[in-house]
Amino acid sequence: MSDSRAEIDWDSARASNLANWEDRVPLHEEAYGLSALDDPNHLTSVVRTDLSAMVPYLPNGTVSGLDVCHLQCHIGTDTLSLARAGARVTGVDFSPAALASAANLAARLGLDATWVETDVLEARAAVVGSFDLVYTSIGTINWLPDLDRWAVQVAGLLRPGGTFYIRDGHPALYAIDEHADGLQLRYPYFGTGQAQVWDDATTYAGDGTVAHSRTYEWAHPLSAIINSLIGAGLQILRLDEGRTLPWKFAPRMVEVPDGFAWPEAERDRVPCTYTVIARKPGEQAEPAGPPEGTRTTP
Repeated sequence: MSDSRAEIDWDSARASNLANWEDRVPLHEEAYGLSALDDPNHLTSVVRTDLSAMVPYLPNGTVSGLDVCHLQCHIGTDTLSLARAGARVTGVDFSPAALASAANLAARLGLDATWVETDVLEARAAVVGSFDLVYTSIGTINWLPDLDRWAVQVAGLLRPGGTFYIRDGHPALYAIDEHADGLQLRYPYFGTGQAQVWDDATTYAGDGTVAHSRTYEWAHPLSAIINSLIGAGLQILRLDEGRTLPWKFAPRMVEVPDGFAWPEAERDRVPCTYTVIARKPGEQAEPAGPPEGTRTTP
């Protein structure tokens, strides 16, 4: 990684990021341990964690029977875990290779899902229907330059009374030097409008490398995340901060149940994740089932 920042337009940054994420698909198909999903009772550790946080805010305390839109779904392991938990799922991602992988996995597991290829910043125009739950987790909005536009997509996809859930890496974590011997700040916490430029051929999972190593990300403080959702008309129900991550952010992190954490003496010093649960005002409607005209990636 580097400390480099750049003024770059969204189309150029998106193209570079897309090439990188396309390269990640075969690496992650191997690193994610997809064979674990062959067990019909298996849910990913990410979804197990998220369900425990979400269910108090969902109708009847379950995702079963709900229409769920998973934004930035990648190869669909979490999307299909939600389907296995009883949801009717739509996965959204900008990577054709990732969605093809997700569709293949769904077919192998005998699970129904709709897959939509689009930028998350265009999701409302591209996705058919509305949803009881819009779900985002994890390692997502750092790839987006415009959170106000993102939050409008989320609000637009929700039915009145619908719930939005996000768990992601904490902005304070992303400001830390991942290679330092201690907890040392290195990167911006507050957004500057410029993109952070990374040249890294590795990914967060597995040992393989990608051909397209240049990516662009944007820093967003926690206040900007919360205020974008409020600005889109959503009501914040809960904000939590966590001590563990589902991926190894830094070499010094140690493995713990369902993820990684800083060495024990440091775990109370910096948050690793944040979780936001929000609601679109209005009366919760009965789940309507899959809308007509939904399209499924073959």
